[in-house]
Parts: sequence; C-alpha cells; structure tokens
Amino acid sequence: MNRKAIAVLFGGCSPEYPVSLESACAVIGGMDRKKYRPVPVGITRTGKWFFFGGAYEKIRDDTWHQAEDCVPALLSPNRGDKRLLLLRETGVESMGLDAVFPVLHGQNGEDGTVQGLAELAGIPLVGCGTLASALCMDKDRAHRLAAAAGVSVPRSALIEAGTGREKMEALAAEIGYPLFVKPVRAGSSFGVTRVPGAARLRAAVELALQYDRQVILEKAVEGVEVGCAVMGKHCLTVGEVDEIELSGGFFDFVEKYTLKTSAIHVPARLSSQKAEEVKETAKCLYRALGCSGFARVDLFLTPQGRLVFNEINTIPGFTEHSRFPGMMKAAGLPFGELLSRMIEEAMEP
Repeated sequence: MNRKAIAVLFGGCSPEYPVSLESACAVIGGMDRKKYRPVPVGITRTGKWFFFGGAYEKIRDDTWHQAEDCVPALLSPNRGDKRLLLLRETGVESMGLDAVFPVLHGQNGEDGTVQGLAELAGIPLVGCGTLASALCMDKDRAHRLAAAAGVSVPRSALIEAGTGREKMEALAAEIGYPLFVKPVRAGSSFGVTRVPGAARLRAAVELALQYDRQVILEKAVEGVEVGCAVMGKHCLTVGEVDEIELSGGFFDFVEKYTLKTSAIHVPARLSSQKAEEVKETAKCLYRALGCSGFARVDLFLTPQGRLVFNEINTIPGFTEHSRFPGMMKAAGLPFGELLSRMIEEAMEP
C-alpha cells in the first residue's frame, strides 16, 4: 500500500518548544502506519530546520538535534512541488510530501507563519490556515471578532511597549481589579499574571512584554473554565465539553502540563442544555474566526450561567494531559482515528 508522507513539524522558536516535543512524539506515535509515513522535521530554538531520521525517543528528551541522522532541510517554496529538500553535503535530495502537520505551539508556528509557508508551497496543511492562525493567536483581535459574533468577552484594554505608568494605571482602573495581564501573542500562559491591585501592575506588564511587544489587560472573569474541541471545515465535529477544576490560582503553564493541583472533568459537570450551549457557542466562534481543520475553544462559565469567550487554540496540545484529544476520546473518537480524520480532511480538495 502506498503510504502518505506526512511532514510533522516540531520544536520551533518559541517558549513552548518543550511542549511541542511532547506533542510531536504523541502525534508521530499515534499515526496509523498502514496509512501514513511520518516525516519528522525539527526546528531548533534558533530556527534551523532539519529532517530527523533517528529514534523518536530523542525528540522527547531533546537530543534529536545532536544526532548524526539530522540533515538540514527546507520546504520547497515552488507551488506544486510538494517536496522537502534535504541539503546533504553530497548535494540536494528531495522527498515527496502529501501533507504538512505543524505541531508547533505559540509564536513562529501557531501564528500563521508556518501555515503561510505551507499554503504558499501548495502543500495540504493539517489544521487552521494562515489567517485563522494569526487571528486566534492575537488575543485582542480575537476578542473583537468574538464580540462581533455576539459572544460575551471580558473587559480589556491594549497597551504598547513604552506606555506611560499613568495611562497604564488609568486603563487598569477603568477595567477594574482583579485583572489579568497577558502578552497579546503567546500561549501556554507564558507571561500571564493575575493582578489583584495596582501595586503589582507594572511588574506584570514588564513580564508580559518579555514575550510580546503588546500587552492586554483583561478583567478577571468569575467562574469556571470550560472548553470544547472542534474539528472540520464545513460539517463540524465537536468533542465532549470539559471543565477545569482549580484548587487556587489560575490554569498556568505548570498546571496545564502537570495537573499538580487541578483536575479536568470530561465530560464537564454541566446540564445537558448548558453543555449543548457551550458546543454551539464553540462552533460559532470557530466559524467567526475562520478556523478549519481543528481547534480548541476555551470559555468561562459564570455563576450566573453566562458564557464568556477566553481564547481559541489552533494547535492545542497533544500530550498525555492534553484536553483536545481527551474531549474527542470522550465523544467516541480515539486518538489514532482522530489523527487519521484530521489528516484525511486536510488532503481533501
């Protein structure tokens, strides 16, 4: 049987590099080998691309780029080639590709950059396209589009690097404490701080500016975080709704990938009517931001029963603790079948 060659992009110039390695191992290991041949393409923290032909365990422990079986590589930008070019010392070799599956989290991977490269090259892309990826990565613009679609959003304000202290404090006071300070374009809660009052505002903004040149001040929403996995282009499939139970603080990077003091309930502890409302709201947002392929839509559910938009992750995690595959599994779609569905839909004309 002629197996489809799927380039799995992992690593990347992002603080979320380690998460990408874990997710990539899960994706590579979960692919149906009767249908697909994974082509691992690693991107170092400094942005160098390599075809990796070694043991997949080296990806997980981050020794893949030290292996002798790493070959400098790049995607051919010629539309229609659909090839990975291997830059060997003896000359250039090429490897045909049927699709590109970016498993890159955060900046320089989830933000439309890699998606644009794949689309320019005419290679089928697993996941959201360039525009949706860029919009969902930008918290300010995503919130504006969500509001335009009729979904409630938290009160917020955008500030730039160099904004004066007085203006910053005035905007925060207008929003009201407690609030969250977040980099506009970053994931996995990097650079995010919950600020209870004005005394901690400046330090929180300085931290967020380490990850992006723009920062959003966002009113803290009382309630629980719920999520919904969505996949598809025209006919959408949704997973079971999940719910994050926190013992304190917020769902930061440590909690997302270790669950030390938090728990994820799948399905969420909601009435069937409220769960259906979450699913319909998730589909509305997925379409409003132009998503296709797959994404995870995160919302807040207030004590009054109101749904408030949080964010959309266009390349959610695929680790053992990750929510997206867990929601789809609870809906009757196990991980291997999920990957096959995503890949096949990407290759549809």
